[in-house]
Amino acid sequence: MWTGYQILIFSYLTTEIWMEKQYFPQREVERGAYFTRNHTILEGTRFKRAIFQGQYCRNFGCCEDRDDGCVTQFYEMNAVCYCDKFCERENSDCCPDYKSFCREEKEWPPHTPPWYPKGCFRDGQHYEEGYIIKENCNSCTCSGQQWKCSQHVCLVCPELIDHINKGDYGWTAQNYSQFWGMTLEDGFKFRLGTLPPSPKLLSMNEVTASLPAATDLPEFFVASYKWPGWTHGPLDQKNCAASWAFSTASVAADRIAIQSEGRYTANLSPQNLISCCAKNHHGCNSGSIDRAWWYLRKRGLVSHACYPLFKDQNAAHSGCAMTSRSDGRGKRHATKPCPNNIEKSNRIYQCSPPYRVSSNETEIMKEIMQNGPVQAIMQVHEDFFHYKSGIYRHVTSTNKESEKYQKLRTHAVKLTGWGTLRGAQGRREKFWIAANSWGKSWGENGYFRILRGVNESDIEKLIIAAWGQLTSSDEP
Repeated sequence: MWTGYQILIFSYLTTEIWMEKQYFPQREVERGAYFTRNHTILEGTRFKRAIFQGQYCRNFGCCEDRDDGCVTQFYEMNAVCYCDKFCERENSDCCPDYKSFCREEKEWPPHTPPWYPKGCFRDGQHYEEGYIIKENCNSCTCSGQQWKCSQHVCLVCPELIDHINKGDYGWTAQNYSQFWGMTLEDGFKFRLGTLPPSPKLLSMNEVTASLPAATDLPEFFVASYKWPGWTHGPLDQKNCAASWAFSTASVAADRIAIQSEGRYTANLSPQNLISCCAKNHHGCNSGSIDRAWWYLRKRGLVSHACYPLFKDQNAAHSGCAMTSRSDGRGKRHATKPCPNNIEKSNRIYQCSPPYRVSSNETEIMKEIMQNGPVQAIMQVHEDFFHYKSGIYRHVTSTNKESEKYQKLRTHAVKLTGWGTLRGAQGRREKFWIAANSWGKSWGENGYFRILRGVNESDIEKLIIAAWGQLTSSDEP
């Protein structure tokens, strides 16, 4: 009988050893396959480390015995960890929060495993406690061996860019480096800057162009083709919320050049407006276009070459560097030399009172073709910041945060022409050509196209123009 027991025990041990040999290689294969598969999936996901913040078992639950389904990616150590009881052996491969969550012991990291270094890991690199790194517009701080990140909504949204480019919306989006690191609120606050039109401006009578009603309008028109050298390209307002000044100065410069038939082609200075048009204005902290046109009529502006943009428009030294005075004969003269001492001409340019053009699509086209570019007020949505090319139409985002900044959305641009091309879903679509003030690296060399005739983003709601104010001695 004793011999029978010995045979039975020997058979049992042999079976156990055989099973162990079969089990562990299989476990290693499964673990390796799991890691390879998940490493590929997680490699390009930049923000997931901030989401877990050490809560591994809390997200995946606890298992009673050895269970290879209870394994997850341990980001900080670039490995995998377990949430099952089998991990409680001498060389532990437990997840960091196993004891605190599954066994309800004191919170980790006070019971940090001895092999785990102080500080935090990210992308395979170790950082000391208190170290701060930037993820787009959010800051992540290494605290208690975990990354704690702010939760701002960023202006650059890769998901929105991808959504636009995968859809058939008629335009393409791009990630712009100048917007990286800005919050959505920063974008609305610093990259626009035109106050909503005043009731006085909205109540202006509409003026129609003097062209005959039966005038044939071309399918494609660009002001710079009709008046080469007399119109002016986009400047860059950077983080100066002053589209009210940039668009006004640019439209006025074009109109003065066209009316003078090329005698005066200088681009006018938006910085002159930003620094000197002080009443009811806040420089780079927004302003109204009606006040800008008042300043052009009453005080006048010098050229952009004479009064260039400051490197830091928000600096304390950006006070008004020069003013103008009347000579009593209908002309105004600068009281000081140009802030840019290389430029010698400090000539003052003025405009007539502004007038409102009809919101009718055909009337806007006639006005541009007969008299030159016009100023338009539009509402900017978060997707517009990403515009690269094509015919823009607002693509609705699932992000509701932008609704908080409704009052900051007004933007002023310059309409320079129109056209018709194939757009979304292969349809022929009409569009306006507009100059923005975000530099030539944005959009189509600083310009953008936007749907025409449907008041897309309120682009046709308020159209403003003016005449250059020339004295008899200025007539060409």
